[in-house]
Amino acid sequence: MRLLPRSAFGQTVFLIGFLLLINQLVSYVSVALYFIKPTTQQINHLIAKQIKVVFLDTNQHTPLLSAELTQRFSEATGIAVYNQAEAMKNGLANTRYYGYFSEQMSAELGGEALVHIEQGDTFAFWVQPPQAPQYWVKVPLSGLDETDFSPLTFYLLLIGVLSVGGAWVFARHLNRPLKLLQQAALQVGRGDIPPPLSADKGSTEIIAVIRAFNYMAEGIKRLEQDRALLMAGVSHDLRTPLTRIRLASEMMSEPDSWIRDGIINDIEDMNAIIDQFIDFLRHHKQEALQSVNLNELIYELVQAEHVQQRHFITELDPKLPTIMLRKIAIKRMLNNLLENALRYSDGDIAITTGYEKSRKQLFLEVRDHGPGIPEHKMEAMFAPFTQGDEARGSGGSGLGLAIIKKIVDMHQGSIRLFNHAHGGLVVRVYFSVKAAN
Repeated sequence: MRLLPRSAFGQTVFLIGFLLLINQLVSYVSVALYFIKPTTQQINHLIAKQIKVVFLDTNQHTPLLSAELTQRFSEATGIAVYNQAEAMKNGLANTRYYGYFSEQMSAELGGEALVHIEQGDTFAFWVQPPQAPQYWVKVPLSGLDETDFSPLTFYLLLIGVLSVGGAWVFARHLNRPLKLLQQAALQVGRGDIPPPLSADKGSTEIIAVIRAFNYMAEGIKRLEQDRALLMAGVSHDLRTPLTRIRLASEMMSEPDSWIRDGIINDIEDMNAIIDQFIDFLRHHKQEALQSVNLNELIYELVQAEHVQQRHFITELDPKLPTIMLRKIAIKRMLNNLLENALRYSDGDIAITTGYEKSRKQLFLEVRDHGPGIPEHKMEAMFAPFTQGDEARGSGGSGLGLAIIKKIVDMHQGSIRLFNHAHGGLVVRVYFSVKAAN
C-alpha cells in the first residue's frame, strides 16, 4: 500500500502538511511546558497557601479559625470547608479527580492530598488536605473556567487550516503549468500540434521547460508539413510515369498479353502502395467530428465487399450508442481491417460490435480464419512497414495496421491483437463514448 502521493502536487501538499504537523506539535509542547505548566504550578501554590491559612497547625485536624472568622474569611475569599457529607451536597459529587494536581498539592502541603476539579457553572478546586483528611476545602477560581483554553485551541486549528489551505493553493498554482504541459504533450502524441503554451507564469524551471516544449512542437509541426509536402510531390511525380507506362502497355500486341497483364498488375500494386503512404501521412484532425453509428458504417462496407464473393458473419449490437468520430477516418480504418482479413484468410470473416456499460466503451471486433500472427510479433505489427511474413505471407506496404493504430489513437481509443482459440486473428478496437475532440 502506497502512503505517499505520486503527483508533485500531492507530494508538495503532503510535505507542507507534515512540516506543519511537526510545528503544531512543537508549539503545543512548548505552550504546555512554558505556559500551562507554570500557571498550574502557581495556582496550586496559591491554593496551598490559602489552605495553610485555614489549617495553621499541621498537627490539628480541625480548622483553627473561629466560626465567625471562618465565615468572614469565606465571604472574602469564597473558600469553604466542608465535611464529607456537606461536600457531597455542595458539588463534590460533580467533580473529577486529577492525579497531576494531587501530586503537586501533596508536595505543597507536605502530605498526601486529593484534588478534584469542578467544571460547571463555576470552576473550583476541591482539596482534601493531609492536615484534616475528614474535610474538603473548596477554593473557587473566578475568571478561570474550562473555556479559557479555547483561544489557544482555536489558534492552533486556525493556523493549521490556513497553512494547509495556503499550501494547497500554492501547489495548485505551481502545478497548473505542468498540467497544461501534460495535456499538450498528449495532443502531440496523438498527432495534433497545439498552439504554443504561455510561458509567462510559473517558476523559472517550468518556464524553461515550456519554452523547450514549444520549440519542439513547432519543429515537429514543420517536419510533418515537410513530410506531407514531400509525399504529395513524390506521389504526383510517380503517378505520371506510371500512367504513361500503363497506356503504353495497353498498346502491346495480343501475343504479349501476359506481359501486359503483369505490368498492369504491378502498376495497380504501386498505386495501392502510394495510396497507403498518403493515408498514413494524412492528417485526419482536419476532419470535423460528427455523430457516427458504427453499425451503419460496417453495413455499408460489408455490402460493398460482396463482390469479393466472401461470407461475412455480423453480430452487431442493436443498442450500440452513437459517438462523436471522424467518419471518413473511421471508414478508412474499417476498410483496412476488412482488407487485411480478406488478404490473409480464405474463410468467413466475423464482425462483432458491442457496448460495455461498466467501462462506458463500445468495441468493434474483426476476426478472420487465417493462420494468425506469432505472439512475439503482436506489438511490432503496429509499427510502419512491418509485416507478419512468417505466418500470414507477404504483400502490401506494411502500413495497414499502422494506419489503423494512428486513427484509433487520434480518437483516444485502444486496439488489441490476439489469436483466436480456434484459429485466426482477432482485432478488437475500443472507443470511449466520450471520444476525443
